[in-house]
Formats: sequence, structure tokens, C-alpha cells
Amino acid sequence: MADFNSYTDNYYRAVRQSQNFVSTKPEFFMEVKARHLIELAGKRVGEPSTLRFLDVGCGVGTMDRYLAPAAGELHGVDIADEAVERAARENPSVHYQSFDGKALPFEADALDLTFAINVFHHVPLAARVPLMREMHRVTRPGGLVVIYEHNPLNPLTRLAVFRCEFDADAILLHRRTVARLMKTTGLDPVLREYILFFPFPSRLAARVERGLRWLPLGAQHCVAGVKGDGAAARLGSQAA
Repeated sequence: MADFNSYTDNYYRAVRQSQNFVSTKPEFFMEVKARHLIELAGKRVGEPSTLRFLDVGCGVGTMDRYLAPAAGELHGVDIADEAVERAARENPSVHYQSFDGKALPFEADALDLTFAINVFHHVPLAARVPLMREMHRVTRPGGLVVIYEHNPLNPLTRLAVFRCEFDADAILLHRRTVARLMKTTGLDPVLREYILFFPFPSRLAARVERGLRWLPLGAQHCVAGVKGDGAAARLGSQAA
């Protein structure tokens, strides 16, 4: 896997360079996903200001600066210690921890919504089910596990990934692959959609995009899985 500690101070530069064929700054894409996640939480779980969120693979906390104001409680974990330290400096209201990439440092059923933003394409194939199982474990029954990933069907997305320094190890996941991972661990995928059709801020574009989320041309996709009752959760863990 890429050593993200080495990108603690130049993560933004690497992302911006990989996407320099569009004029929009990388923060725009994070802000769109933060709004999408908050909207999803409100529709599927509860009032976001009362919920406990976990950002798995938080990196330097770029996403969290947009999510924290709306979240009741926000936690972040990453295997890159230096990235976690920087995230904590830049987002003092967020609770950050390092973890070993295997066991998430939370009790079972401790969180309302657990999410990962463009993390799983860096996770070795053999480790994907165990990580999804951990996200399932720490999420409460009725809560959501939400995965955002690059869309392999979008040619500009593939170009950006190809040009990104820390994506050299990336193995992109199709939407159906993420849904299959969720089902393997006992999660029920209740939402599968594409986002980021327009790489620029526009109220009109945002409204149009809402009607296009079924179309497999968005730059990224989102799959959300709900955790069932205890019996279903145990069944899913045994099957995995």
C-alpha cells in the first residue's frame, strides 16, 4: 500500500496535479461528498447533529472540515500516524486515532454511520472483506456503512488516478463490487448511485445531477449498506 505518511505535507499538491486538466480545486469534490453524506444520513439514519460518524482512512482530514460542523460527533482513523496528527491539528473538534489497519478502535455497535472515502482501492484484495467486516462491527443496528469510490467507467477519473503519485497501487472498484463486499459481511446495500457529474460548482448543475445518479458516468460512486439486527449481523460475519 502507498505510504501516506510521506504525503502528509504535500497531499493537496499531489491531488491537484493529478486533476489539473480541470480548473476546479480538489476541495470542491470533498465538499460535494460531505453534503451528499449529510443528506444521506438525514434520510436514512437520523438528524446528523445527533449522530456519531467515523471516517475510516481519514488521511489529513480534508473531508472532515466540511463534515464536522453538521455532525454530532465525528471520529477519524488512519494507519498513517503523521497524517492523523496533521488532521487533529487542522480539525480540533474531531476525535482522531491511529489504527493498525485491521481492528477499528471502537466497541461493537458504537457508531451511527461509518464511511470510507476513496480508501478501498488502496486496500489489498485479501484485506477488503476484513475491513468491511470491521466497519460492520462498529456500526449499530439500523446504522449505515457508506463507501465512496472512484468510478472505473469514467475516463477522466481513470486519467486522474493514473496521474496521481499515491494511486500507483490502486485497484478500482465497480459499484457492484462494493455492494458485493457489503452483502458478504451481512450489510444490506440500500443505495447505489453515481455522483460528481459536473466538475464545477453550480446550483443548476447540482439540481441536474440529482436526476442523473442512476447514470454510470459520474466521476465517483456511492454505495450505502444498512446494518440489520443482531441475528443478521452474526450470520453475515459467519458467512464472511
